Amino acid sequence: MPETSAIVQVAAAVLLRDEDFLLACRPSGKVYAGYWEFPGGKLEATETVREALARELREELGITVTAACPWLSRAFVYPHAHVHLHFWRVTAWTGEIGVTGPLEHSAVVWLPRHAADGLLPVSPLLPANAPILKALSLPDRMGITAAAQFGVEAELARLRRAFADGLRLVQLRDRDLPAADRQRFAEAVMAQAQTHAARVLVSEDGTGTGEALARHLGAHGLHLTAHALRQCSTRPDFPWVGASCHNEDELRQAEALLLDYVLLGPVLPTASHPDTSALGWETFARLRAHYSLPVFALGGQSAATLNTAQTHGAHGIAALRGW
Repeated sequence: MPETSAIVQVAAAVLLRDEDFLLACRPSGKVYAGYWEFPGGKLEATETVREALARELREELGITVTAACPWLSRAFVYPHAHVHLHFWRVTAWTGEIGVTGPLEHSAVVWLPRHAADGLLPVSPLLPANAPILKALSLPDRMGITAAAQFGVEAELARLRRAFADGLRLVQLRDRDLPAADRQRFAEAVMAQAQTHAARVLVSEDGTGTGEALARHLGAHGLHLTAHALRQCSTRPDFPWVGASCHNEDELRQAEALLLDYVLLGPVLPTASHPDTSALGWETFARLRAHYSLPVFALGGQSAATLNTAQTHGAHGIAALRGW
């Protein structure tokens, strides 16, 4: 196994075009020739990740990056090297891939993001890149239900509008509702979600009631409160599991459990927790830096803050009011 001192810093680009992402095939003559990967390469001396990303995409694909933001960071040990990959999402560029400059890869392909967490039509995938695909399939907006606050019928109507407007990820909270009411509400939410191919995650507070409800519904996964997260020693057995986090210790616990995402906040002041100190964007970015799980910004979020959140490294936003 390579020595830790030999860690190679790598910039990796997740190019996004509408709802598609790009994979490139490594050419003959290179290590892992024929494997598919997110394009990128090693940082040169004194380069930042952003600078390396721009250079590599210019050299490998013939394009000039005009918009990119940090996303995930992962370490991986290959037989020949220990790499630290910095994945950035690239959302705008000039030039045409392989036309305005040489294409160093043997081929490129655009694939739909929603299919990333499934069987891809191309293989094999470079091992370090494989875990990124599930994260890539995760929508960038999470709606958090509040039927106890707004009323069940009003919340179902709000969900109908949000699903029609493209919401595809819902955290079903409402732990304050009576059990029978919560179940009826949850069943109605699931029925709506199924018609829009949306994912529903049920909130679990450590009592086991959320997990039981999720299994009854056939929900897509479980969302752990910070209290439930601290109680966990193993990952709950669901396809999707996330957690609410407020500090670095909770972030590391979620990472150790190999969860799929976290919510981090509150980033901005919120009406629901007016006495809770907000992290602010600088602290959010610092906590998110070099983190391997997708991070949703929580607290004071809405469609208007999505770009700011992603600029600071968030996967997306989670909101109770601002769907």
